[in-house]
Amino acid sequence: MKLFAILAAALAVATPALAATPVVLKADIVDLDGVVTLGEIFDGAGPVGQTPVATRPQATVMLNAQAVRVAAARAGLDWANAQGLRTIVVRGGAPAASAVAARGNVEVLTWARSIQAGEMIQPEDLIWGKAALAPADAPNDPDAVIGLAARRPLRAGAAVAARDVSAPQVVKANEVVTLTYDNGGVSLALQAKALSGGAVGETINVQNVTSKKTVQAVVIGPGQAAVGPQAEQLKLNRSTRYALR
Repeated sequence: MKLFAILAAALAVATPALAATPVVLKADIVDLDGVVTLGEIFDGAGPVGQTPVATRPQATVMLNAQAVRVAAARAGLDWANAQGLRTIVVRGGAPAASAVAARGNVEVLTWARSIQAGEMIQPEDLIWGKAALAPADAPNDPDAVIGLAARRPLRAGAAVAARDVSAPQVVKANEVVTLTYDNGGVSLALQAKALSGGAVGETINVQNVTSKKTVQAVVIGPGQAAVGPQAEQLKLNRSTRYALR
């Protein structure tokens, strides 16, 4: 009982640090004045949208996705980067009228076979092909989608889009998980019920099965979540891709 009391107190302290605002990366990122801000990169940035992230000295600028994620976290925003993007392209000019870019016969990644929702993407599922239209979020690197899960049924021959996939959920809703707290050499653990599913690096609500207290925790693996000072760092450092056992 003493262990549960200590961990419950730790959870109460840890929770506020994890209360970040979830945001979504825009499909078409446009900067108009040469200073790239969080509001130009993310939907839902709110009051911190004017926070500068980088400058754009040329027509386009390539931003390191991890650096953008860190900048967002410092401003209180939570971007999961479920697609595992390495770079973010920001262009100058007016926003595109649609989510596709037509450039005649372009080379794009396509699905080599039809894939069901929830299936993990394997290297053999991708093949380069020609298309008249390329999605605005078409990945240039197969590694950007390999290991992720299909968000919906995908048709063989269709062009691959980043929005087609997301990080696989390694914790399911209502699953009992091991909740850990690790800080300064003090490590504690207890059982908790996941109130929602989540991928590695995502924040979910969990409920202590003993005290019924609900807190936010970061998914760190199958059946595992963490709270405390290290949890926020895990969100930044751990890959959102995880090979299911």
